[in-house]
Order: sequence, then structure tokens, then C-alpha cells
Amino acid sequence: MKLWQKATGNKKEVENFTIGRDPEFDIILAPFDVLGSMAHAHMLTKVGLLTSEDNQLLQKGLKEIYYEIEKGQFEIASGVEDVHSQIEFLLTDRYGEVGKKLHSGRSRNDQVLVDLKLYYRAAIRELVEEATTLFDLLIKLADQHKDDLMPGYTHTQLAMPSSFGLWFGSFAEGLSEDMGMLQAAFDLANKNPLGSAAGYGSSFPLDRTYTTELLGFADLHHNVINAQNSRGKAEKTLAFALAGIAGTLNKLASDICLFMNQHFGFISFPDDLTTGSSIMPHKKNPDVFELMRAKTNQIQAVPTTISLLLTNTTTGYHRDLQLLKEEIFPAIDTISNCLSMCTFMLKSIKVKKGILQDPFFKHVFSVEVVNELVLKGIPFRDAYKQVGMGIEANNFSPDQNKISHSHEGSIGNLGLPEISQKMKKAVKGFNFEEIDAAFLKLLS
Repeated sequence: MKLWQKATGNKKEVENFTIGRDPEFDIILAPFDVLGSMAHAHMLTKVGLLTSEDNQLLQKGLKEIYYEIEKGQFEIASGVEDVHSQIEFLLTDRYGEVGKKLHSGRSRNDQVLVDLKLYYRAAIRELVEEATTLFDLLIKLADQHKDDLMPGYTHTQLAMPSSFGLWFGSFAEGLSEDMGMLQAAFDLANKNPLGSAAGYGSSFPLDRTYTTELLGFADLHHNVINAQNSRGKAEKTLAFALAGIAGTLNKLASDICLFMNQHFGFISFPDDLTTGSSIMPHKKNPDVFELMRAKTNQIQAVPTTISLLLTNTTTGYHRDLQLLKEEIFPAIDTISNCLSMCTFMLKSIKVKKGILQDPFFKHVFSVEVVNELVLKGIPFRDAYKQVGMGIEANNFSPDQNKISHSHEGSIGNLGLPEISQKMKKAVKGFNFEEIDAAFLKLLS
């Protein structure tokens, strides 16, 4: 029996099709469903829809279930529709009729939505922590290799002098900027939809501000229709945030695959971090970063898929929205895995020294020579032509040890403290401590 079932049930084919992959995602939502229910029960008591005795029993039962989930002892029984039903069945089985009172004043729509918001907040927190760990390593590598020069490229052709410090630092700053989009997703997830019911509110005298405080939300969706319409908007915004991080990791992984190639040989990894060939004994393949390239490309497709899922859905809940979980949940897991794996790999990266001393790379110094001539008073166009003619005549012999870059963000002035400050400011924008305090109070 389903909680909502009346005299007639569904055909098995309809049930299987409509449930889809929900059970595997419901387990992820389980602890958040309990927290939302705890706050809801407190609120029902505050407005007089539950007695103190009822609330004490519900809070006791919900805490029991929460810690069972934490210990991995919770499962959705065969024949039970979803996690929300399982929790209510457990409460009713263990504590009697009081379990049936918990659903007053809410719909499965706002129950699911508050679960999702709480989950997204927690998932974003993990991503921020993983991105910060990778960021710190990139800053460390940038400082460690600030004097190790490498060629820079445009159009995949030799361009100008660069350095590994500049290269590592670019991805660090990129991650700090990716936090901005993640902050936007967090802000949408950090609004309370509980009490919006099926999208049209309730005739019960609910106190939505109270549940907002109990669950540590920064604000609530004031308009109950907008609360429901935020489902999809939050996922799409989060998908774009994940795609931003994925884009940063994708470029890093692509560079690494190229720079590990023997024709470049700029970087290397220990043998136990590469893979071999079944036929070629010499192979040391960058499989980790090749897979990272592919996985991050998959993630960059998610915003489009979510946008298409939301196309032509009118105001109010639609079952189409169930499929959002099939896109966003795996994407969160994948980007998290890519961030942690990137950190793991980069801890062992080896950088080749003295690359630009090879005469092969002499042409990357052409702009350096042009600028020297300009500083001596020669007009830029004349200096450019003079150096260009020398290159064509094959008599260009620059000093390949001389680099004079001093402005902000250049080889000689990486701006690592400023980039670190950007990341620190970005991370500070998430109110994780307030959420922790709210949950500790709720579970105490």
C-alpha cells in the first residue's frame, strides 16, 4: 500500500515506469527527510496541531531513524514506494498513531523539495571543501615552480614565455571564480520551501519562518507557487556551477595529457599513477586525466539536459521533475570524484626544469626582444618588423635566460596572495557554520 493509495492501485507496469531510478536516489535523501520532518513536527507543535507528548515521541523516533541512517542500518523495504513512506511507516510501526499525524500541513511536493534543498546545500559544502583542497595545492605548486619556465601557446602554436607557476596559478584562480556560480546555486538551495505544500499553501496556520530558522535556511520562498517552481531552477543553476568547475578541470586535464606526451615531456607522474598497454611495453598512459576530460565533458552537457527537461512545464509540479535527480545527482558525485582525484594526482606531479633553454624554443622570446627594442626608443611597428625579418632570415638569437615580466599576474608577479584572498572571500560567502549550529540544535 502507498500512503496516498485509496481503493484502486496501479498496474505493475505503470508503477515500475513511474518509480524509475528513484529508490537509489532516495537513500541519499534519507537523512535530510528526517531533518525536515523533525523541523515540521516542532512547527506543528508550536501552532497547536500536535501535543508536546506527540512531538516528543516523533522527535525520539526520528532521531532513532536518523542515527540508523548514519550507521548504514536503514533501507527502503520491498513494496514501499519511497523514503518518505518508509520513514512514516517506521514511525507508525514503532510509535503508533502519532506517526500518521506528521504529514499534516505538508504535501509530498514540499517534503521532497525541502529534502532536495538540504541535500544540495550539503553537497555544495563538500564541493567547496574539495575545491579548496585542490586550490591550496595549486597555489603551493605555483609558488614552488614560479621560476620554472615553460612555453606558452596560442592556437596550439609556440607563443610567449610562461612558467609552471603561472600555469598552476591560472587554475587556482579559475577555481576561485567557479565558486561564484556555486554560491548562486547555494543561495537558491538555501531558501525554505516547507509549508508550500503542493504549491498552493495550506489552510493550517503554519509557521514557515519557524521551520526556516530550525533548518538553518537563510530565507524562505515567500510565494508558495514560486517555492514549487524553484524545483528545476535550483538544479539548473547548480548544473551550470558544476559545469564551470568541470570546464576548469577539463582544460587542466587536457593540458596534462598534452604535456605528458613525449614530444613535449614537460611533466611526468610516477609509473603507478599511469597505465600500460597490452602490446606496447613502453607505454605510460594518462588514463586518469583522459577519463577526467571525458567525465567533465559529460558534466558540461548536464545544464542543457536539465533545460530541456524543464521546457514546456507549466506552473506547478509535474512528474517530469523527478528525472532531474537522474542528471544532477550523478553529476555532483562525478565532479566531486574528479576534484579529489585531481588533488591526488597533482601531489605527485614532476616538472621538467630548464625547458626554455633548448634552442628549439628560441622563438617564444621574440616579443621579449621586440619590447627591449621599444624600450630603447624604436617604434613598436619598426621593432616588430626588425625581429620578424631576423626570424625569417634565421639569424634570431635571443638571450633565453632573460625574462622581464613584473606587472600583476605575470611570470614575475604571480599575485598568489591576491588569488588566495579571492578564494578566501568566496568561501566565506557560504554560511556553513550557521547551518551546523541549526542542525546541532535540532538533533540535541
